[in-house]
Amino acid sequence: MRRAPPPAAAYLSSRIRLGMKFGLDTMRALVAALGHPERAFPSLLVAGTNGKGSVVAYADSVLRASGLRVGRYTSPHLIRVNERIAVGGRAISDRALDREVARVRAAAEAVGAAGKLPAQPTYFEVLTAAAFLYFQRVRVDIAVLEVGMGARLDATNVVDPLASAIVTVDRDHEAYLGTTLAAIAREKAGVLRRGRVTVLGPMAAEARAAIDKAADVIGARLVEAKTPKVHLSPLPGAHQVANAAVAVTLLKEARAAGVPVDLSKVADGVARTRWPGRLQRLPGRPALLVDGAHNPAAARALAGELRRAGPFVLVFAAMKDKDIAAMGRTLFPLAREVVLTRVAASRAAPPEEIARVVGPAAHGARTAERVRDALSLARRLAGPRGLVVAAGSLYLAGEVLRSVAAGRRGKRPRK
Repeated sequence: MRRAPPPAAAYLSSRIRLGMKFGLDTMRALVAALGHPERAFPSLLVAGTNGKGSVVAYADSVLRASGLRVGRYTSPHLIRVNERIAVGGRAISDRALDREVARVRAAAEAVGAAGKLPAQPTYFEVLTAAAFLYFQRVRVDIAVLEVGMGARLDATNVVDPLASAIVTVDRDHEAYLGTTLAAIAREKAGVLRRGRVTVLGPMAAEARAAIDKAADVIGARLVEAKTPKVHLSPLPGAHQVANAAVAVTLLKEARAAGVPVDLSKVADGVARTRWPGRLQRLPGRPALLVDGAHNPAAARALAGELRRAGPFVLVFAAMKDKDIAAMGRTLFPLAREVVLTRVAASRAAPPEEIARVVGPAAHGARTAERVRDALSLARRLAGPRGLVVAAGSLYLAGEVLRSVAAGRRGKRPRK
C-alpha cells in the first residue's frame, strides 16, 4: 500500500498547476498575515541569469566559517524540495517543512476568506514564505537568498536586504523578462535599494547602462566585483572565478553594513563550498559529468570546459521555454554522440522536438524517452574508459543524480 504524501508535498503539488506568477501583491499579503517573518533577520539578496546559486553557496559557506548561523534559500532543487531551505548547511527536515508550509497555507486561506488575497500563492511563493518562517523560528543570524526569476517582481524581493548582487545578465526567461539585455537588466535591478550597495559581476555594456540608470533613479550604490588578493579554490569551471569574486565582494559589503564576517575565513570558506549539479564529476566506468546549463550563456561556459575534456557522449534534455536551438548548436558539435531525452516535468521538450529545433547539429542524435534509459545508452556508447556528460537543464541534473544514487543503492529511481 502506497503511503500518502506528507502534508507539505500534497499542498505544494496543488500549487504547481498555478505556474509562475510575476508580482508581489500576493507575497506581500502573505508575509503581512504571517507577521512579517522576513524582517526577523538581516538578509543578502542575489540575482543573476547564471551564477546566482553558486554565489549564494559561496557566501553561505564563508558566513558559516565565520561562526554565524546562516539560512540559505535557493531554487530549483535537484533531488528533494527540502534542499531549497537550509540552515547551517543542512536542508530543512520533512517535519519542519510540513509545519512551515501548513502555517503558510493557513494564512493564505484566512486572508483569502477575508477577500484580501489578490491571488492564490504559487509553489514558489509558498516555499519562499515557508523559508522566512523557518529562518525566523531557528533564529538565523543572516539569510542568503537566491532570486527565483528576474528580481523586481520575484517573491524573494519582499525582503529589505543589507546588500545585494547581480551576478550576470544574459538572455533567459525572455517571455517574462524581455527580449533585450537592457530590459532583462532592468528587471534584475529590482534588488537595488536606496543608499545600499549592489555588487555587480561582469556584464555587457547594454546591461550595465540599464542598471546604472536604475541606480541613479533609486539612489543605490553600485560596486564592481573584485577578485580578492587571497588565493581562492572555487568550484570547477573558469566562470566560477568571477562568481567567487562577486560573493567575496558581497561579503565585504555585508561586513561594512554590520555583519560580523571574518574575512580571514574567505579562502577556507570558498574552498569548502559544494554545489551539486554544476560541473559535478562522478567517478565510474565511464565517468559522468553533470551540469545544469540551461540557457545559451551557461551552454557556452560549459562548452569552454568540454573542449578540454576529450571525447564524450552527451545526454541532453531541456524545457520547452528555453532557447534549445542555441544550446544545442553550442554543445552538440562537441560531442562524439548525442542522446536526447525528456525529464519528468510538464514543461519538458520531447526529444523529437529538440532535434527539430536544433536542426542539422542534431543529425544522427539518438533518443530515449526516459532519463535512466538515456544514461544506459550513453554509457554503452562511451565505453568504460569514456565520459558521459549530462546537460541542458537543472531538472535533468536532478534526475541523473537521483538515478545514480538509486543505482548505488541497487534500487530503481522514483519518478
